[in-house]
Amino acid sequence: MAISAQVRDAGFEEWLGKINSACGRFCAKTLGPGFSGAIQEFRTHALRLSVVDAAQTRLYRTPLEIARSDGSHFFTVFQLRGSALMEQGDRQAVLSAGDVTLIDASRPSSFTFQQDSRQISLLMPRSYIEQPLGVTGLPCARRIGAENSLVRLSRQLVLGCMQDPQTSAAESEAILNAVATLLRPALVDPDVASEAQPQLFARSLALIDTHIQSERLRPEWIAGELGVSVRSLYRMFARQGLVVAQYIKNRRLDLCAQALRSAPGRQKLATVGYDWGFTDHSHFSTAFKARFGVSPSEYRKQYQ
Repeated sequence: MAISAQVRDAGFEEWLGKINSACGRFCAKTLGPGFSGAIQEFRTHALRLSVVDAAQTRLYRTPLEIARSDGSHFFTVFQLRGSALMEQGDRQAVLSAGDVTLIDASRPSSFTFQQDSRQISLLMPRSYIEQPLGVTGLPCARRIGAENSLVRLSRQLVLGCMQDPQTSAAESEAILNAVATLLRPALVDPDVASEAQPQLFARSLALIDTHIQSERLRPEWIAGELGVSVRSLYRMFARQGLVVAQYIKNRRLDLCAQALRSAPGRQKLATVGYDWGFTDHSHFSTAFKARFGVSPSEYRKQYQ
């Protein structure tokens, strides 16, 4: 029995050393005599991921481990087999096969594996997630269920790239970006990350103002730029009592009115409407009168 314990302890220390090398510094402890663990590391240019097997153990990061390793990424965890308890702050996610969660490498966390568990840990640079959303401090340790179609697609993409060791630098960057794009809608869904909504809504308004003169400014394009589903975009605006397309039209009309207040009398009204995204003059005139009660020409006369 003593020899068996020594072998088990040696195997545990070797496993923890490989975890620290592949994923950054962790502490760990066994939860009973049935510990087992293995790790396979895959690195191809920007892609850094590991397949971690574990049973009867707990991995955790304290501020000390964080200070001794890189915290500029998220652990994107894909549960392949068994279950795991992922904890960060006051949140916890119990993952079953097919589920995904995000863990912030810059904050303390804990991963508990009671039974035979296998998961992929993909190191996702935080810029891929946070910059497109315009937010920081995303809620982590939230279960994103296996039933989510985008989760299934992202898992297939990650598993597929592990089969191709010849992935180029450009391809590895594209894979990271694709996985981040697939997961972002789930991360900002109201049921998953309601805290991100105010910042995301503010970013959507800024995006509309920046591209207000563009013909491509439609809900589908806005949702794509924000990395959310069109449905989530509609919900976000509905919480403010707004409809996306109507908001865009009213914003354009308000800017047209602002331009008309200082427009010279010789400037064609159709030009003013066209400058702010109205390609049809008749539609512009009708919409303007519906909003302001007078035609564009009458409105201009009031300010001359």
